[in-house]
Amino acid sequence: MERGRRKGRGMRTAPLFLVLVFLFMPVAAEERSDAGNVDVGGGGEEEAFDKRFLKLWTDGGGGDEEDHLRWYGDDDEYDDDVEEEENGDAIMLGSARCPRPTKKKKRNVVRVDDFGAAGDGCADDTEAFAKAWEKACSLKDAVFVVTANRRYKVGPIRFMGPCKERLVILIHGTIVAPEEPSEWDPKSPRLWLLFGGLVGARIQGGGVIDGSGSKWWANSCKIDKSKPCKAAPTAVTIDSCSGVRVRSLHIQNAQQMHLTVSRSRAVRLDKLAITAPGDSPNTDGIHVAESTAVTITSCRIGTGDDCISISNASFAVKMRGIVCDPGHGISIGSLGQGGSYAAVEGVSLDNARIARAQNGVRIKTWQGGAGYVRNVRFSNVLVDDVDHPIIIDQFYCDQRTPCANRSTNVQVSNVVYRNITGTSRRAEAIKFACSDAVPCSDIVLSNINLLREDGSEVQTVCNCAMGFDYEPVRPAAHCLRNSECGGEEPKALPLH
Repeated sequence: MERGRRKGRGMRTAPLFLVLVFLFMPVAAEERSDAGNVDVGGGGEEEAFDKRFLKLWTDGGGGDEEDHLRWYGDDDEYDDDVEEEENGDAIMLGSARCPRPTKKKKRNVVRVDDFGAAGDGCADDTEAFAKAWEKACSLKDAVFVVTANRRYKVGPIRFMGPCKERLVILIHGTIVAPEEPSEWDPKSPRLWLLFGGLVGARIQGGGVIDGSGSKWWANSCKIDKSKPCKAAPTAVTIDSCSGVRVRSLHIQNAQQMHLTVSRSRAVRLDKLAITAPGDSPNTDGIHVAESTAVTITSCRIGTGDDCISISNASFAVKMRGIVCDPGHGISIGSLGQGGSYAAVEGVSLDNARIARAQNGVRIKTWQGGAGYVRNVRFSNVLVDDVDHPIIIDQFYCDQRTPCANRSTNVQVSNVVYRNITGTSRRAEAIKFACSDAVPCSDIVLSNINLLREDGSEVQTVCNCAMGFDYEPVRPAAHCLRNSECGGEEPKALPLH
């Protein structure tokens, strides 16, 4: 780890007013928009990169456009009506926001069984799913139905849009992947079920998506170090979509990641159960990349890797009501690998329980990278039997050979930890391992209470991390006020 004082570095003279505003802004202001008001502009060397994502941010910040995409009206009423089949031929759509008392809209039901799907778990139903999708995508008010109490073996498949308006995918039964990696289509090494180019679609139904990942895990270089490291498929990918909602599904035993949201905006994930054994490698629960205004609520996740991971070019990601048990915690990163530029902003986690995990809430970056992570808030988190409940690691290195020391890193700033309580497996419950070259700044701790399981005290460890700890904070984090990187102790503002 880099140590020592950097000559000539003074403490930042600018007050921490902005981070305090971020900490105590009214809830009403928070609820106005999933995107918030995040400035992704910049100058100098960052300007070119920021421009690449400015359109994504301004176009995809939720607000009025997200409301427009919620064509289905009231959530609960819609869910009840859209899953009610009448006479086996139609599904009736309930009232919209301005109800018409005497009129309901007939849905166009497309069942995979009608296109030759066997649903016995043995026959390959991939072609039948593809034909059914082609039909459903071409119809307005279509419902693509995977029948309950049946098990459909499906290989890599792409459910691509654009499709006609008001498409619903109802997964009542089980979709299962081929068990043998040798059966996998080499043309699709990283994807199993891909939903791409959809606007306003809903994917739901209470069914199961099973990746049959056990043999993939056995071939992983993290399990058998004699084997080369190879890519494996992600179970479900939401790519280049707008206003899509995924809810009430069980995704399990993915070959690698379970659910990825990439290059999308205004996506909502709700009431998902995601499970895999605690020793299954690289089986992240939910992974967000290059996406804006993603909301993740009421999800129960237990896997062998990060329960939720948020990577490069992700803005305005809200998480609420998350259970992570077991796993590697809830992470931003990793970022900056191979000297790359990364940007993550406007991430919040509220009301979570993290148990039997390597980490609680984590930010991880590689040495040699560039860019920023800023405006992050972790609040109301209960941790139980966690190695590091709070951690920033700017020396992350997930490779077989040691990582070389580098003089650049992704800058981490304006990070707030509030109302975090529970137990830590290790004495170093709070760890801020930041770079001498690019210190962490504006780190705020408030109302923290962490102990060992036996009730003994834990500690906070800082390297080049600057900020404040507002009592009560246990263990105390005075090291934030006396950074090893030098400078005068900042003047704290009172909390009210």
